[in-house]
Amino acid sequence: MSSQQSHPLSHIRVLDLSRVLAGPWASQTLADLGASVIKIEHPGAGDDTRAWGPPFLTQDDGSRTNESGYYLICNRGKRSVTVNLKSPRGQALIRKMAREADVVLENFKVGTLDRLGLGYEQLSKENPRLVYCSITGFGQTGPRAQQPAYDFMIQAMSGLMSITGESDDRPGGGPMKIGVPMVDLITGLYASNAILAALARREVTGQGDHIDMAMLDVGVTLLANQAMNYLLTDVVPPRRGNRHPNIQPQRVYPCRDGHIIMAVGSDAQFAKLCRVLGHPEMAQDERFQTNAGRVVNLAILDPWLDEQVIKHDKADLLAALDREGVPCAPINNIGEALREPQVVHREMQFSAPHPDGMDMPQIRSPFRFRNSSLRLEDGPPTLGQHTDEVLGELGLSAEEIAELRADQTL
Repeated sequence: MSSQQSHPLSHIRVLDLSRVLAGPWASQTLADLGASVIKIEHPGAGDDTRAWGPPFLTQDDGSRTNESGYYLICNRGKRSVTVNLKSPRGQALIRKMAREADVVLENFKVGTLDRLGLGYEQLSKENPRLVYCSITGFGQTGPRAQQPAYDFMIQAMSGLMSITGESDDRPGGGPMKIGVPMVDLITGLYASNAILAALARREVTGQGDHIDMAMLDVGVTLLANQAMNYLLTDVVPPRRGNRHPNIQPQRVYPCRDGHIIMAVGSDAQFAKLCRVLGHPEMAQDERFQTNAGRVVNLAILDPWLDEQVIKHDKADLLAALDREGVPCAPINNIGEALREPQVVHREMQFSAPHPDGMDMPQIRSPFRFRNSSLRLEDGPPTLGQHTDEVLGELGLSAEEIAELRADQTL
């Protein structure tokens, strides 16, 4: 079996018309799994995220490239082709590529690609097997369908910010967004899941599909247990900071020399925690014997835990809890997380080559297979790096490509 054949999606071709994060995260996921991904970018400017810095990748001599960290984290493994979608000749090129593609991925405003002759209805007529995934803020239908959206907006509108952050009665209380654009990222993962499901269905029916992926839908889905808490009680969940609404004890705890987290998920684990703290009798207290009792009596349990935990140094307490099998962890910053021995062992950080000869740092996708591998050897492309190569594969001559470039189609 060749290296290429060992990639799970080595047989899949993706035409990626998306930009910024949710769409590129989806297509990078497919690229890591081995799909051939052609990234279409506007001539001269490219994906908006190329300019979203600092920081930017720097050359060995210290000079700045045109690739921001934001762009570099979500465009690995793709080939960049510049095409002016407003040009009739550019539109013809996209239609030609779509005839050979398994997947088209886009995140334009609703109706934009239809007006350019590049919507699902038009492209699927020439390629009925095409899986066409549209990512938008609010979906293809509804009162907000025409409105643009960013992750921050969706975190606010979906309710995620209402349950993120410290409670109003504590210092720093108030709604807070998550520290990464989580809705964008999870939308990308849902989109790649939906694409794979549509491809699997196509194997049975021979027919493609149009996927309507909305960021607001994803944000509401991510409410998960908090949404169900509301549906079961009709009580709006409050912000609790690091305190879990259903499982206790579980939050940040102060030690003598800093903070740790504990995530006690069972009555047996709570009994072990009490032994480590030197008070096994607390696990027999009828108020705290069960998780339900600990949740109800948290106002009593919390200050007692703080009094006990602060007597310990972080490293010593974490080691003791680990020995007993009580879930706990240090609160790492990003540098510490990347140096965490388990993360190093799993090779989550690696380097990919840049066309100019330097190495680009990357964070690995978490997929692991026994009988296949990921394709991680190709870094994010420079703008238009593969235009001539891809158009040559479509059958265009060097003279035709030069003509397209001269009339600003490329």
